[in-house]
Amino acid sequence: MKSIKLAAIAIAVLSASSVSSVALADVEANVGVTSNYLWRGVSQSSDDVSVSGGIDYSHESGFYAGTWIGSIDFGDGSGTENDYYLGYGGESGEFGYDVGYIYYAYPADGFEDSNFGEIYFNGSYKAFGFGVAYTVNSEVDDGSLFDSGDMYYNLSYGFDLPEEFTLGLTLGYYDFDAGSDADYSHYQIDLAKGDFTLSISKAEEEAAGSGKGDDTKFVVSWGTSF
Repeated sequence: MKSIKLAAIAIAVLSASSVSSVALADVEANVGVTSNYLWRGVSQSSDDVSVSGGIDYSHESGFYAGTWIGSIDFGDGSGTENDYYLGYGGESGEFGYDVGYIYYAYPADGFEDSNFGEIYFNGSYKAFGFGVAYTVNSEVDDGSLFDSGDMYYNLSYGFDLPEEFTLGLTLGYYDFDAGSDADYSHYQIDLAKGDFTLSISKAEEEAAGSGKGDDTKFVVSWGTSF
């Protein structure tokens, strides 16, 4: 799933205001392409190119909503991932917070029973970020991965470098309700400048039962909003 406001190192901090909602409302579109669509350390595009686009609505009160579509390939079939989300973000002093709900839909033939939702909370303090997501209203088979009850945790740290580069470090852990055999951790390093990002990512071999972790992945991505 795309980073949007769920990324702990890029939480949108929106301040409250009493000005009219029309003046404070904002709609923004985004497009992107990546050499490998990684989600929580695991490729969603069979280690191939993926293109994406979305649209977001945000209000200065802190409320936001949006949708995002990205191309996927799970090896036994290809299609799109359609995300729908809404939430609320804000700040208190140097502490930022973002709480919301996201629904992952896979409309392609053969993926009808793969849809699931998550309730998430992300926080930030200075350059540090942390987050947790809990799987709900899943349509996958009972007892399978991504069934209701899964938990995902992440920690991150980001900082500026010379020449307008930024560096982000992320560590994540997936705890599946279906059993510990598929639980895994992953890390990612993101070096970004402007609209381009170079990522280095590695997940444990278990990697959500895919057996496709273990290898270090190098990914180049481009994305912009307007």
